Amino acid sequence: MQALRSVRHLSKALSRGKATLPDLPYDYNALEPVICAEIMQLHHSKHHNAYVTNYNISSEKLQEAVSKGDVSAQIALQGAIKFNGGGHINHSIFWQNLCNPKDSGEPSAELQAAITKDFGSLESLKEKVSAAAVAVQGSGWSWLAYNKATKSLQVAACANQDPLEATTGLVPLFGIDVWEHAYYIQYKNVRPDYVKAIWKVANWKDVSQRFANAK
Repeated sequence: MQALRSVRHLSKALSRGKATLPDLPYDYNALEPVICAEIMQLHHSKHHNAYVTNYNISSEKLQEAVSKGDVSAQIALQGAIKFNGGGHINHSIFWQNLCNPKDSGEPSAELQAAITKDFGSLESLKEKVSAAAVAVQGSGWSWLAYNKATKSLQVAACANQDPLEATTGLVPLFGIDVWEHAYYIQYKNVRPDYVKAIWKVANWKDVSQRFANAK
């Protein structure tokens, strides 16, 4: 039953209606040379769109199963809901986390103070989030997150498309997608190069706002 509650929590986190593919706040080529336009187009219009489509299909089936009181069907659907719903949530954050290199900026004074307290420096934060990203086995995400219980910043990694907040309670601030579709066309199998480069397109204004909202 805990798993079913988790699925229902995820459904509420998305919306009461159908999930929709969000528009990017920039053109597909806006992140070049860090992330090429071809990757962005495929990543957004194909991969993210597939998560949205499959989540909506699974969500409709779940609603039908709930209305019928079919617990077995609800259990069978939880994997698809978590995977596709998580993929939609993660990517919706990811697109906002990124921006044209010239607009990257720097953390707000409030966020910088928290970074200094919890990591010592911005460079140390980058090193720890990057190390977690490189260490993900297979596909997944590395996150800079806010822990409401300890009132501190924290590094976390999730496998596959597991959504951070719904599965751990941590609030996602900045995520690095380390599925191969996020970088392979450009960086081949050298994940560390992609992880190192992505900080050049980090949208610190967005990350700072997420931190302010999380507190």
